[in-house]
Amino acid sequence: MTDPPKPIESGHDWEASYAGVPPWDIGRPQPVFLRLASSGQLHGRVLDVGCGTGEHALMAAALGLSVTGVDLAPTAIRAAQRKAEDRKLDVRFVEWDAFDLPGLGEHFDTVLDCGVFHVFDDDERRRFVDALRSVTVAGGRYHMLCFSELEAGDWGPRRVTEREFREAFADGWHVESLERAVLDLTTRPDGAQAWSATVRRS
Repeated sequence: MTDPPKPIESGHDWEASYAGVPPWDIGRPQPVFLRLASSGQLHGRVLDVGCGTGEHALMAAALGLSVTGVDLAPTAIRAAQRKAEDRKLDVRFVEWDAFDLPGLGEHFDTVLDCGVFHVFDDDERRRFVDALRSVTVAGGRYHMLCFSELEAGDWGPRRVTEREFREAFADGWHVESLERAVLDLTTRPDGAQAWSATVRRS
């Protein structure tokens, strides 16, 4: 397997985030994704893009699904692999760039994204959606959780508006749901205001 391309967000060192505990590494699945799993909405081959230390990938694997988790941070991938070994779950964790998803050589029925979509600028966002489209089977679903414009202040990642999200998935996708949600964080007891979305690949 070739080395992954350059980091996905210019100027940000994702590996350095794991020198401590990053805000998104809450040590359990996000409630939004737990509800998806418990309601039977995860199917077939699953990709967890920006998997971090693996909680969502491991959640899907515990359902008996075939799962791949990708992240740019080697420390996060190693932690995810240790968790899989400890829990005796079979998950493929790979250090990989979200822009180069086609390079994985696989197609997926379900894609999970907790906190990746909101790190991109406009051009990167288009590249990311193109990469998603290339690896998601027709009828497959992309489940996403990201910061929304309802979160006050300018701390943390870029806020995403409803219009921006719908425009990003206007070509070749159908937005099945886009709802207000909360993204749990280690640094804020009430979490952050977020969008939870399910998008079907046409």
